Formats: sequence, C-alpha cells, structure tokens
Amino acid sequence: MAEQTNKSHLAIDASRSIPEDELSAKASRAGGAGGQHVNTSSTRVEVSWVPGASRVLSLDEQARVAEKLASRLDGSGILRVVASDTRSQRQNRELAETRLAALVRQALVVPRKRKATKPSRGAKQARLNEKKLASKKKSNRRDRDWD
Repeated sequence: MAEQTNKSHLAIDASRSIPEDELSAKASRAGGAGGQHVNTSSTRVEVSWVPGASRVLSLDEQARVAEKLASRLDGSGILRVVASDTRSQRQNRELAETRLAALVRQALVVPRKRKATKPSRGAKQARLNEKKLASKKKSNRRDRDWD
C-alpha cells in the first residue's frame, strides 16, 4: 500500500513520491445510500494528477504511464481517481491517493524481455516420431486394393 512519507509527498514506491503540489483534490456530494448525511456532505473526493507534467518522472516514465493508463487519462492528459467509499472526506482522500499511487506504480513496471529459446534435440525428435506415428496410423486406415 502507498503511504504518505510526509504531508508534502505521496509515495509511489521506495524511490519516488509525487509532490503534493502536483495533485489537486476536489470534493463533491456522493451518490447512493446514506440518507440526510449524503445529501448535505461533500464526502466524494476526486484526486487529479497530470503525469505528463510531473517533475518526478523521467520522459521515458511519462511515456510509459501515458501508454499504460491511456484509457484512464482524459483529453488533457489528466489522471483522475475518485473515492466515495466512506462517509469521511479525509478517508476518501486517502483512499483516492492510495489508488492513484497503486495505478502509477503498476504503470511504471517494465516488463522483462522475452528470452528466445529453441526446442531441444530430444523435443524435436519426439515431435517427428509423433508425426510419423500419426502418419502410419492414417495410412493404415486407407482402403487398399488387394488385387
């Protein structure tokens, strides 16, 4: 889980954290059950961040985040995360920030390159033997002219 290292940064991983001034949070009224409380309180929190303008990420990392999270970015390149799980605005903000950090952490993972391998000599021989057996089985099924 992402934890805040201090009040001014949102930790993504051990080496990176997003400065609080790059994040913007907006509270609004949450929908759903909750009775009078939900009608009068702005507990739904939307946290926004622009990965393309971040000082934390290198250009390669910005490109990777933009590619991996393309479906989550709007036309302006803003990543928005919403939380309305609890009745507390503070808890919802913490949840939204945690989710944002998790998304960015996952997007920054560089997949390992596939190491090309070739089949062993034994595997090749086994495949050829299997083909010969299948061929022999099918040729034995054919009608023969015994004249």
